Amino acid sequence: MAAAQRKNTQLDEQAHSTSSSIIAADKVEGTNVYNRAGDKLGSVDHVMIDKQSGKVCYAIMSFGGFLGIGESYHPLPWQKLDYDRSKGGFVVDLDKKQLEGAPYYKSGFDWTPDYGRKVDQYYGVPTYWP
Repeated sequence: MAAAQRKNTQLDEQAHSTSSSIIAADKVEGTNVYNRAGDKLGSVDHVMIDKQSGKVCYAIMSFGGFLGIGESYHPLPWQKLDYDRSKGGFVVDLDKKQLEGAPYYKSGFDWTPDYGRKVDQYYGVPTYWP
């Protein structure tokens, strides 16, 4: 029994390791997002993953609010984020003004392909949606 527990602990540590190019989804959640000037824009609330391919499509960044009140959620196409080891967070080519004009939603939102296309168009990336 002790050997099985050690093995599970080792597997868990490997799954949460950030020393390689892969990372556990729960480690991404809460990671800060900065602009190129180094200003903190928000943090990753959660990621959206394609059920078929397993590819991460969007990082949903929480922005604004206080203690979760008045917070808005900004979907950022995954390819727009660059991980910066020195910051321990993601960097995007956006300033606060651009972010304020970006597609966002409040809690209780149902994602649709049309909304996804709107997000992709705003950020100038090839759309994920057919």
